[in-house]
Amino acid sequence: MSDRENHERRPVLLTRPLAPEVEAFLRSHTDLQVPLEDRPLARSELLARVEGVAGLLAMLTDRIDEEVLEAAGPSLEVVADHAVGYDNVDLAACARRGIVVTNTPDVLTDATADLAWGLILAAARRIAEGDRLVRAHGPWEWSPSFMLGREVTGKTLGIVGLGRIGQAVARRAAGFSMRLLAQSRRPQPETEDALGVVPRELDALLTESDIVTVHVPLAGETRRMFSEKEFRAMKPTAIFVNTSRGPVVDEAALAAALSSGEIAAAGLDVYEREPEVHPALLGLENVVLAPHLGSATVETRLAMGMLAARNLVAVLHGEPPPTPVGSAGE
Repeated sequence: MSDRENHERRPVLLTRPLAPEVEAFLRSHTDLQVPLEDRPLARSELLARVEGVAGLLAMLTDRIDEEVLEAAGPSLEVVADHAVGYDNVDLAACARRGIVVTNTPDVLTDATADLAWGLILAAARRIAEGDRLVRAHGPWEWSPSFMLGREVTGKTLGIVGLGRIGQAVARRAAGFSMRLLAQSRRPQPETEDALGVVPRELDALLTESDIVTVHVPLAGETRRMFSEKEFRAMKPTAIFVNTSRGPVVDEAALAAALSSGEIAAAGLDVYEREPEVHPALLGLENVVLAPHLGSATVETRLAMGMLAARNLVAVLHGEPPPTPVGSAGE
């Protein structure tokens, strides 16, 4: 076997089974190690399995920190995160060791934007609540006042975070003739003009919006950025939707706002302590709860897996990965 072939066949760990196409690609370039069971690896399993690997293809449920990097040893060159957000990876620890970290942006943009709109419509029109009523054989009949929701068309949509997904949500709003407001960390005048979006500071966006949808990464400044003060600022008729990261929202404060009528409804796809959901939210009819389905389409999960695999293989071949999120020394 040539030096090139030896290089290509270095050991890599996939922490959870992925689509056959993804695993076949990785096997053609690496010595692939993959668990037989489709479940999150226990911490002890991850620490044992990662020893001596050159590449690690991790899920967002895997905490890749100093302990994992130490267990892997000096052979580890790349952590390919199977997610667009990479708050589960200690970037500073990887940088100190010269380990490249990659993620999977772009490929899940449309799927997540579609899911955000699904939650908006389900919350506004009480679709999930109606489904529960019908399935439980509850008494109902059509009447002029039965299960009235709120229209979306012509309302004001506040987008918190105007990145790829936020922009995709804005484009979909065009079909509902909405007024669009956005709060972003960086000014984007050309993008805002193209989308018909009016920039607003967060406080103003919250007071003006009929629907608030959140699309920010999890960082120090965004952790629990939505708590009592923010929900109090919103309209009592407002709908709140989060498809970004769970810890962006104080779930106890959200449950209190929904219970007291400070806001009308909510739609959530992510939670502070997944898979746990705050008990106060579980008992409310005016919140739609999805089990982290933002990227959960056949097409998107295949694209995510292939992008993560290409990132990993590129680094092991000494080539620039398609979507790095950092490099040594940054």
